[in-house]
Amino acid sequence: MQVKEIMTKSPACCTPDTPVQQVAQEMVKHDCGCIPIIESDARPKVIGIVTDRDIVLRSVAKGENPQFLLVAACMSTHVVTITPEMDVERCCQLMEQHQIRRIPVVDTLGFCRGIVSQADIAEKCEAEKTAEVVRDISHHTHGQVAHV
Repeated sequence: MQVKEIMTKSPACCTPDTPVQQVAQEMVKHDCGCIPIIESDARPKVIGIVTDRDIVLRSVAKGENPQFLLVAACMSTHVVTITPEMDVERCCQLMEQHQIRRIPVVDTLGFCRGIVSQADIAEKCEAEKTAEVVRDISHHTHGQVAHV
């Protein structure tokens, strides 16, 4: 099975100059905990990622006011990505290896085309693979701050 068969297509994306409060509102609107950060709407190259946890740990917990903070202040710039043609098994290996729960899907130009989350794997893959991915990611990140 290929990533394109399980990925969420055209996920909500933001740019580094998007206010954190707006990013959080996008997460609520789209019922997600992660937003890929792209260069611009005209050039949707993935340059970062921000999770609900990033917002809490890198802004709220430090006393920053998310209403006046831009996502550039709390996003991760090291982003592991995959391609639509990649095998789901390899996608799971990368998620386990890098201890990440979500991974952006990019085309050959690095433009965001989708995202794969643990939920996508749980909904569309066999139960045994889902349990393995969740166990391996959770085992290594329990009690730690995982960087995406």
